[in-house]
Amino acid sequence: MASDRIFLTIAGVFGLLAVAGGAFGAHALRERITPESLAVFETGARYHMYHALALAIVGLLLGRLSIPQLVWSGWLFVIGTTIFSGSLYLLAVTGTRWWGAITPLGGVALLAGWGSFVWGVLRS
Repeated sequence: MASDRIFLTIAGVFGLLAVAGGAFGAHALRERITPESLAVFETGARYHMYHALALAIVGLLLGRLSIPQLVWSGWLFVIGTTIFSGSLYLLAVTGTRWWGAITPLGGVALLAGWGSFVWGVLRS
């Protein structure tokens, strides 16, 4: 499968999971976790959706343009979203504080993904 189709597929799965996670947080978790933990969970869902959309853009661009840095950008978005949002979901639901120590690793991957995106666009 070509990179564009892979990223578009993952973007669709990420979008689906972000909506499901947001609904889960709003309905199932509201009475079960603290407002602070719910805010953490919602931040995870928000960034999950932002990067589902960013990944879809990368997939669409790769379907039209051959920019190697966009492939890097896509994989960094996948890794970063998984680590960033995943660790926030786990922190909120489990209350285990050390998940918060992992979150910045995902943030760095997301930043690198955006940097790669800009680099690729400027070089094209």
